[in-house]
Amino acid sequence: MSFRDNLLHLRASNNMTQEQLAMMLGVSRQSVTKWESERSYPELDKLCKMCEIFDCTLDELVQGDLTGKAPTRQQPGGAAPVREDVFGYDDFMTNFAGKISRGVMDIVLGVAFGCALFALSEPENGLGFVLPENMGAAFGFLCIAAGIVVGLIDIVSVSLAHARFVRQHPFIEDFYTDRQKEEKQKTFVRELIGGIAIIAVGIVVLLLTDGTRWEELVGTVGILVCIAVGARFIVHGGMTIGLANIDDYNESAAETLTASEIESLPMPEDRRRVMMQQHKTDKLIGAVCGIIMLIATVVGLVLLFVPLGAQGGFGRANEFFWLSWAVGGVCCGIATLAIRAFVKPKSE
Repeated sequence: MSFRDNLLHLRASNNMTQEQLAMMLGVSRQSVTKWESERSYPELDKLCKMCEIFDCTLDELVQGDLTGKAPTRQQPGGAAPVREDVFGYDDFMTNFAGKISRGVMDIVLGVAFGCALFALSEPENGLGFVLPENMGAAFGFLCIAAGIVVGLIDIVSVSLAHARFVRQHPFIEDFYTDRQKEEKQKTFVRELIGGIAIIAVGIVVLLLTDGTRWEELVGTVGILVCIAVGARFIVHGGMTIGLANIDDYNESAAETLTASEIESLPMPEDRRRVMMQQHKTDKLIGAVCGIIMLIATVVGLVLLFVPLGAQGGFGRANEFFWLSWAVGGVCCGIATLAIRAFVKPKSE
């Protein structure tokens, strides 16, 4: 029995169109057509994916006879296909959310520990001893740099993996049940409330130490630590509920795919035009946000290294150099909302 006959039977028995199979495999509909007309042959990785989809072995698919095989994705006693996480989307996106949220926490924790060392070099730090100013500054900057590096390692590495995943699977069938979506909503609510509560504790600590000798060491550092931990909960919860929205994932593929990759996707022409417009909008947003964060970086470095204040040295303004990136992030968010509001994809 030929591979062509097996493929035709498996696709038909599972009530699957060429477009649906193409999307699941990350290829064009024309590729599936060529396979079924024996004008070309799929690569090994595509064959392996088909084995996962149709629950068969590679030998059975290529050389066996599967024309008598019953539909592989049926609910017991019914004809409706069971929606399955064929590509490990849930595991991958859960890991993605965990690493992104952890990266954010590590960056803020680095700033918190750096501020703690800066505070220890102040004459009134509440502990009765003072670190040499050069030692406090050196180790403080080292902590900040270490937090940024560790955080970026997680964020950049998992972002690259996410881009590869999207390119391999630009379309995912929604396999989540209503109960699974409800569980993720509950997780989001718990983590949102928990994150806000932790940040509130930090605010209380800051208020209690305001005006005392513990303000810099305990108040400022305490609220930064609480922000770091609270932000991780909030970011993780938000991404957890977001990953259950498969429609958003499919639409956001335009952010990762190149124009040529979008052109090769099997989809109606009007939808392709919308996706191409979305791709151009995302490129514009990326360019604008890149410029904003570049300016924020310049401002932050100026605040950090240029002597400011009446002291003739590093004035108090230098302690808040990190705010430039926070302001830059807010400006990026505003720019993104504005661009998406005024640059509308055209379906015609």
